[in-house]
Amino acid sequence: MMLPGDYTWIFAVAMVVAFADAFGIGANDVANSFATSVSSGSLTLVQACIVACFTEFGGAVLLGAETAETIKGGILDVENYVEQPEMLMLAMFAALVGSAFWVLTASRYGWPVSTTHSIVGAIIGTGVAAFGVDSIDWGFSGGFSGVAQIITSWFLSPVCAGVVAAIIYMITKYAILRQTESFKWGIRLVPVYFFFTAGIEAFYIIYKAPGGGSKEMSIGTIVGIAFGVAAFCAAFGQFCFCPWVVRKIKGRENLKFYHMFYIFLLKKQPTIDELIAAEERVNSRPASIHSTAAAANDAEATVGSEVVPSGEISEKLNKLDTDSDVTQDENVTTANSSQPQGGFFTQKLKCAKDKFVGAAMNGLRQDVRNLENNKLAHVHAHAEIFEDDAEYLFSFLQVITACMASFAHGSNDVSNAVGPISSIYDVWVNARVDVAGKVGIPIWILVYGGVGIDFGLAILGYRVMRAMGNNITYFTPSRGFCAELAAALTVLTCSQIGLPVSTTHCITGASAAIGLCNTKGYKAVNWKMLAWCFFSWFITLPVAGLVAGLMFAIMANAPHFI
Repeated sequence: MMLPGDYTWIFAVAMVVAFADAFGIGANDVANSFATSVSSGSLTLVQACIVACFTEFGGAVLLGAETAETIKGGILDVENYVEQPEMLMLAMFAALVGSAFWVLTASRYGWPVSTTHSIVGAIIGTGVAAFGVDSIDWGFSGGFSGVAQIITSWFLSPVCAGVVAAIIYMITKYAILRQTESFKWGIRLVPVYFFFTAGIEAFYIIYKAPGGGSKEMSIGTIVGIAFGVAAFCAAFGQFCFCPWVVRKIKGRENLKFYHMFYIFLLKKQPTIDELIAAEERVNSRPASIHSTAAAANDAEATVGSEVVPSGEISEKLNKLDTDSDVTQDENVTTANSSQPQGGFFTQKLKCAKDKFVGAAMNGLRQDVRNLENNKLAHVHAHAEIFEDDAEYLFSFLQVITACMASFAHGSNDVSNAVGPISSIYDVWVNARVDVAGKVGIPIWILVYGGVGIDFGLAILGYRVMRAMGNNITYFTPSRGFCAELAAALTVLTCSQIGLPVSTTHCITGASAAIGLCNTKGYKAVNWKMLAWCFFSWFITLPVAGLVAGLMFAIMANAPHFI
């Protein structure tokens, strides 16, 4: 009979494997969510990773599930393990191995897969290995549930998201992008987009997130909160974002991002053209290149209506003098730097540090936009190009959508990694199986899973980002915004009415549908990549299940001498 604290080795090794599974979720699911934002240029890869580190971790810790299903999806009866709790520990450990193996493999090759389906497939494998085929709820003979729901989602998710994305994008295309003065039309309608985007995403977070309060709130209360958030964001768009973008794009003022929040109090700033002209005047003085004395005699210089003190001119000239000195001494500096500094161990330590930093930052230095890829040139050539200024209006909206979707993802899908390890921890501590099929998730496990997700995105996420986004069709901020909003709206709606959908499948279907909305849409989509995506979805269940089932069968039936 099992006692509390027995089989500590299973819990210890499972902690390592659970981190690897969370790492894979970050490298695949989260990277897939941010692929459109990076591909369209709304965010750089580094910015996307920084944003995701806060939103994914925050969603997992602040709104993550307090409890998790012991058997994900209810496809296997937990009562099968009541007599032997240690077998549930072993089964969840094998499931983590199977899921982590497949998700990491798919991430390595840039295949977008559903991490939820990976862990479910792994549990199916352990169930078959332990209790036979009849122990699994296949869902084909009775009610629509279990494996039948998963297979349906392969087709339902991309189709539903594609239809929604096409509707949103076509409205945007003809209401704004194809108008003669598209920027003006965008300024008029952007507050409306702010309203609907913020409302939908706020409702999605509150209703979908396990810790969002949906169990304690009525649907009317949730709608009211979402409406209030939407109204606030619409007001922000009307009185802050729109004036800021008009002054920055059309007025060419030298505005920073943070000026947006108090733009109505900010006086007119120097334009970029005026700053360039002032710098050219300073640089055109021959005597000042070698001496700052001439500039010191000038009391002040003007840039448009702004007065620039002589100190700033002197600072520019001092910089020029410094640059000149650096140029003269370049060869000497290079020669000195090439000589080894310090002792043998100091050199080895510095070399090891450089290698470690280079390896850690390698995932953030990759080009994932695929704009220079000759193999995709024919796909990108068939995409319609609209006015840059109008497209810029959707960059901020796309960032908001990506952040909110990432926050909701962290709260909802972190259970794929921490659910099994929470089950193992519960059995290890209490030496029993809760027949209710629910197990508590300690906060430290949520933090552990959130850290693993962030590391996965930063180190390996670039592979899935490169495979998605512009590798399916050419993305601009308006296209990326429509795809992300459609994916969130589809997941929310289908979950409410009981239809099985996957976020990964939804964003893929939305991307393909937006590509088809071009004039020659069938030529603007990379069908080969879509085929690889569908193939990776198809083999997720059998591969994860096979690895987990073999792992469980070997460990459960291995000879032991204790």
